[in-house]
Amino acid sequence: MRHIKIALWGLLALLSILWLAAEPSALQPEGFMALRDAMVQYSGVVAMGVMSVAMILALRPRWPERWFGGLDKMYRLHKWLGITALVVSVAHWLWSQAPKWAVGWGLLERPARGERPAVENPVEALFMSLRGSAEGVGEWAFYVAVLLIALALVRYFPYRLFYKTHRLLAVAYLVLVFHAVVLTQFNYWTSPIGVVLALLLAAGTYGAAIVLLPRVGAGREVQGTIISLHYYPGVRVLETEIEVPQGWPGHKPGQFAFATSDSSEGAHPYTIACGWNDGDRKITFVTKELGDHTSRLRQKLSVGQHVRIEGPYGCFDFENGQPRQIWIGGGIGITPFIAGMKHIALERQAKREQLLPAVDLFHTTADYDEKAIAKLKADAEAANIRLHVFVDARDGRLTGDRIRAEVPEWRIASIWFCGPAGFGEALRKDFAAQGLPVDERFHQELFAMR
Repeated sequence: MRHIKIALWGLLALLSILWLAAEPSALQPEGFMALRDAMVQYSGVVAMGVMSVAMILALRPRWPERWFGGLDKMYRLHKWLGITALVVSVAHWLWSQAPKWAVGWGLLERPARGERPAVENPVEALFMSLRGSAEGVGEWAFYVAVLLIALALVRYFPYRLFYKTHRLLAVAYLVLVFHAVVLTQFNYWTSPIGVVLALLLAAGTYGAAIVLLPRVGAGREVQGTIISLHYYPGVRVLETEIEVPQGWPGHKPGQFAFATSDSSEGAHPYTIACGWNDGDRKITFVTKELGDHTSRLRQKLSVGQHVRIEGPYGCFDFENGQPRQIWIGGGIGITPFIAGMKHIALERQAKREQLLPAVDLFHTTADYDEKAIAKLKADAEAANIRLHVFVDARDGRLTGDRIRAEVPEWRIASIWFCGPAGFGEALRKDFAAQGLPVDERFHQELFAMR
């Protein structure tokens, strides 16, 4: 989370400082209309800057993933950038329109503007001739972008519709690039803020083109075939085993991948629930019936069906050098830990002399299925991991006190959490209050792609 905040506030600070360097008179404007003109430019620069970075992150680039701590953290930054763009764009629109309303209502006097000096630069003259078009299409693109970003923030908006409508943001962004290029103050383009903005717009334009083609993640896709399906009715979970004979580079336990079984639904992210064996080349996904898509998977998937797999992604891989680890899986958040146990079991068989971390796994669940829990216990036994199962109705709520009572060595442990975000945040605060350095040793999967 810390790196997400650093990236967001660092980007805003960079754009602000560079803009002030190009527009120092904004600190002492000569009247309200001069302030208004400056704020229109500033808010436009910031809005396009954050939208461009959000568009770049939509490509799921691999190079910043380790610094952020995983693609899940990058998607959280993508969401925050979208919210920032929404707020700043509304401010930009208000700075542009509100003074016009005030003049119409008689609250402000229309400023006297002298005759514009002749424009000698042919590029600037071209931009001047396009101002009317840029303002018109930019305003409509703004309305579309506001609507689409707002829809993306509505959790109950069906994913299949979100997948289709969210791509339209790339079209709105391209229109806004035209709006920004034409209407950004011309002398900015020869200053540092102009150079940075031009690079961001170019990268964002490339990202928008990839999104629209669509080619996001195409270079990391492989074809797979479903070879088995098993449903656990007690916990409403479907286990899908997929064979990936070619192209898959292998994965670490705790990583996830995007799977596409229906092109109209698009790619959905699922945590990989198995270790990797290059000999039989199989991937297992465990999905719980939580939404419109996952509730229909049991009817839509079949053995022999082809699916596209993209990945792997994520840094929730249990690698931090601590000799003691505490794993906490809330509900379907148990999935990465299943992969972790299978990986450790394989490591113990292949390298019997290797010293592995001591692990306690806590699984808290509202649902219960005897067969699913039996498989979980078998995996834990094979990996020599202590398993603690908490069924909500029977055992009550899992708390930091209960974890610390079961693991007296918690002070030297790293904690790995996957489950409901609020539950994870509560545990993080609890352990922080007890003195655990949570920034370094509390690892939480933010498994929410929207």
